[in-house]
Amino acid sequence: MKVVLTHWQIQQKIRRLAYEIYENHFEEKSLYLLGIEPMGLHLAKLLQKELEEISPLQIHLAGLQLDKNNPLNNEIKVSVSAEILSNQNIIVVDDVLNSGKTMFYALKPFFEIPLKKLQTLVLINRNYKTYPVNPDYVGYALATTLQEHIKVVLDEEWAVYIS
Repeated sequence: MKVVLTHWQIQQKIRRLAYEIYENHFEEKSLYLLGIEPMGLHLAKLLQKELEEISPLQIHLAGLQLDKNNPLNNEIKVSVSAEILSNQNIIVVDDVLNSGKTMFYALKPFFEIPLKKLQTLVLINRNYKTYPVNPDYVGYALATTLQEHIKVVLDEEWAVYIS
């Protein structure tokens, strides 16, 4: 495996993403970060911490669970109710955008909720669009072959690997 981003570089990307989010929501009072579990939620927590350091925004965090291999046959679960999310600013967060399939289906629960704004954020965008998903916030765009695999690690060591 080859290192694509180091701990320090990931930290820079997260901080830059936080500033971009704040620039686009500076007139708001609150914002919901909904992380696609497990890695998107972990990334959302890191973004929440950065946003709370740099802005007065009230940042709410929630998880989003879906079967990435078979999203149509299993329920997509959001850890907060539709009533709470109604008329809110929401950013759906994931670690890697490959084909757009996971993000596409992760947006499904929001089709029937009136929202102020719905956006998407990914740390790594591989640009293989099979689904009509263009993230609003991208930490790092990476051109790869279909055979290559991206692994994001955000626990004791932070790194993005390609193999």
